[in-house]
Amino acid sequence: MKLFSPEKANALIPKVTPLVEQMWVKRRELAIKLLEHDSGLRVPPPEPSRLAGLRSPFAPRKFSELKAEIVRLINRIEGYGCIVKDIDLGLVDFPAMRDGEPIYLCWKAGEPSIAHWHGIDETFADRKRL
Repeated sequence: MKLFSPEKANALIPKVTPLVEQMWVKRRELAIKLLEHDSGLRVPPPEPSRLAGLRSPFAPRKFSELKAEIVRLINRIEGYGCIVKDIDLGLVDFPAMRDGEPIYLCWKAGEPSIAHWHGIDETFADRKRL
């Protein structure tokens, strides 16, 4: 496992930020597509359709493509050695050591730099200032 200093983690923020933003765009596109195809949200047609029973129970191909793009973006981010913890919040953790103990340097999209950390068994809610 790669270990980061705050300086090394901060150097990656300009590379990670656009990937998180792309992930948000793909996630938003996926949510819209899912809503567009939710039969429970559609007004039923005025008369029965002969094709009504022919709908596939499988998600359209576009869903799979968008999911795959999100996974690819996560893999690109994690390829730097960090860990995507929450897509919606844009939480990314960077493994590090503090006083001989493993920790995570914690970054949330929108923050200008790494300013927090938490133990490996802790969460975003438990983070502390560096």
